[in-house]
Amino acid sequence: MQWAKALYGRICAAEAFVVAAFLVLMVVLIFLGGVLRMLGHPINWSTDAATCLFAWACFLAADIAWRNNSLMAIEVLTGRLPQRLQAACRLLNYAVITAFLVYLMVMGVYLSWISRVRSFQGIPEISYSWVTMSLPFGALLLLITTALKVRAELGGAPEANRAADAL
Repeated sequence: MQWAKALYGRICAAEAFVVAAFLVLMVVLIFLGGVLRMLGHPINWSTDAATCLFAWACFLAADIAWRNNSLMAIEVLTGRLPQRLQAACRLLNYAVITAFLVYLMVMGVYLSWISRVRSFQGIPEISYSWVTMSLPFGALLLLITTALKVRAELGGAPEANRAADAL
């Protein structure tokens, strides 16, 4: 089982690297596109490529935030409940999240399938499915993270929310 943890750790590190690279590349593409347009040599594909990178970066970064318990949480009510009820609320929340992620995976694959013939406006050779596949792929990663959270919860070791308090 140690090899699975090591593999998952490598996948998480690769995920963080890819998100950082995509964010930097997005900024470079948009900036370069604007400068070249101003100079009279527009690159029409820069916005389309940045859109694709943005979609992938959003879903991958959502998984990183979910894994690190860094998403927004409203715990005004549940924080006052006994520990067992808090655990039950978290498990119910995980069940709802799981159902939603499964739905996203199914519909994301469907959306990718029906958009396979659609191409980018500025890159007619590339299918728009490269963008829409970010949805089911990101949902799969989020589902794996959710399953690990359920396992930790049932094992008696839930992780505390690390989101910063707004008040």
